[in-house]
Amino acid sequence: METEITEIAPDVYRVSTFLDAANLTMNQFLVNGDEPLLFHTGYRALFPSVSEAVARLIPLDRLRWITFGHVEADECGSMNSWLEVAPAAEVAHGAMGCFVQVADLADRPPHPLQDGEVLDTGRRRVRHIDTPHVPHGWDAGLMFEETTSTLLCGDLFTAFGRYPARTTSEIVGPALQAEDLGRATCLTPELGPTIHALADLHPSTLAPMHAPAYEGDCAATLEELAAAYEERFAAEADVRRGRGPKSD
Repeated sequence: METEITEIAPDVYRVSTFLDAANLTMNQFLVNGDEPLLFHTGYRALFPSVSEAVARLIPLDRLRWITFGHVEADECGSMNSWLEVAPAAEVAHGAMGCFVQVADLADRPPHPLQDGEVLDTGRRRVRHIDTPHVPHGWDAGLMFEETTSTLLCGDLFTAFGRYPARTTSEIVGPALQAEDLGRATCLTPELGPTIHALADLHPSTLAPMHAPAYEGDCAATLEELAAAYEERFAAEADVRRGRGPKSD
């Protein structure tokens, strides 16, 4: 098992491990600066490999912020291992998630992030965006690095298989195929509008957790994903009203 490092934007590093058993990439992202920030911690089992890779970028005891999109093992399983090697670090997560889960799970009290709150690394500004159920649970949130326009978009655009670290190829098709397999996304009235709002940020780079970093037309790609989910939501609503064929 090998963990690779790719700088996907100035001071923004993709730390990536491919898991053969799952046919899936696990990405963490380090935003460097005077107060470095880690987005996603990875599984506990990945901590030795991932931490060794991050240590090639910064001394681990310099890590200041430990963040993630939602409470799930691949997102925050090694949270306490990172707290142990980084004595000055704080876990920062959305206020709802801190209240219902993280305050109990973390070995040190977390910093509850409000919607729109910015963590400043000294070089980069990382804004927390509440996105309940997009993807997964009610504690979900994403991070937008404002100075490089990098959207750390968590489980959005998840794709099974091996891919290069960076791509300009279309990523919506593989994401919808992964959705057909895993059915991980909540089809709600807020799903499409939430993704449309992310498109309004006009990111330059999309940084998914389980896919390559995307450097094409990010706003159009987000709009396409939103439209695909809105179509699925409408079709499901029709089925429930008895107006359409039942989906497979």
